[in-house]
Amino acid sequence: MNFNDSKISPIKGDASFRKFYRKKTKKKTSIIVYSDKEKIKNLLNYDSINKILNKKKISAPKLISENYSNNFIEVEDLGNETVFNIIKKKKINKFKMYKKILLILLKLQNIKLKKIKNFNKKTFKVPSYSHRILFEETKLFLDWYVPKFIKKNKRYKIKKNLKKVLSLLISKIQLSNTTFVHRDFHVSNLMIKNNKISLIDTQDAVYGNIAYDLASLIDDVRLKTSNNLKKMIYESYIDLNNKKINKTKFKNDFEILSVLRNLKVIGIFTRLAKRDNKKKYLKLIPYAWKLIDNRMKNNSNFNDLINFLKENPKIKKK
Repeated sequence: MNFNDSKISPIKGDASFRKFYRKKTKKKTSIIVYSDKEKIKNLLNYDSINKILNKKKISAPKLISENYSNNFIEVEDLGNETVFNIIKKKKINKFKMYKKILLILLKLQNIKLKKIKNFNKKTFKVPSYSHRILFEETKLFLDWYVPKFIKKNKRYKIKKNLKKVLSLLISKIQLSNTTFVHRDFHVSNLMIKNNKISLIDTQDAVYGNIAYDLASLIDDVRLKTSNNLKKMIYESYIDLNNKKINKTKFKNDFEILSVLRNLKVIGIFTRLAKRDNKKKYLKLIPYAWKLIDNRMKNNSNFNDLINFLKENPKIKKK
């Protein structure tokens, strides 16, 4: 495919190695997803997860064609309007929109299908999350963000101490990894077209903790929302969820996963700036710290992390 063709135009990408193009014909438009790095995840797994979602009546981009050997696939065009853009408009009833999103989340969490054939006719199995993977993700904060503020001769000891603190925090997660999790469930990854909400950026989906996607949605670093709205969304989810969830354990895991996720996000944004020269994400880090502080309040699980940050105040430089 000739990406310089006048019928193919580049569109804004995300914080990954993928590139996106819109292809126009007389009858329709489609999206070309190009990835010459991590192509198994970004092309094969992406389409496999989308197939699972569509099979369960959750809208996600449908495959039109694939050219895996040349690093791209062609998928359905879901338009340009994200739920993020709609919620940013002042006149919209934000809570009403979030209630619609919660219904999709509950539908997502009811998925039980774990295997499907990918377009290479091989079986794709949805992976399971684990405390080890969670810790590896949190290490992005340790490896990319922490060194910015700590002198070289002190880095080893400080990182070693923080590893212990984070490992202990992860060990306090109580619920099992049995729920289908999008793993990047926030309003920028929700498209809306003809009043229908669709999911994108699905390639990292796993079977994990039921609280993870709600934490990702409510404590979204890209969109500032009031504590009151956050509380309303949380309580609405609890009311809508017919499953017999242990509210105490759920709240415990929600808060821990929110903090761990936003530490990971800080690490990712720092890596994007340093390694890929994508510095626009750095401006979101102060709000990520605000979200972390908000969840650490009045929860003894975070005492060690709070004390560590007090002892090393430069780490929270904003």
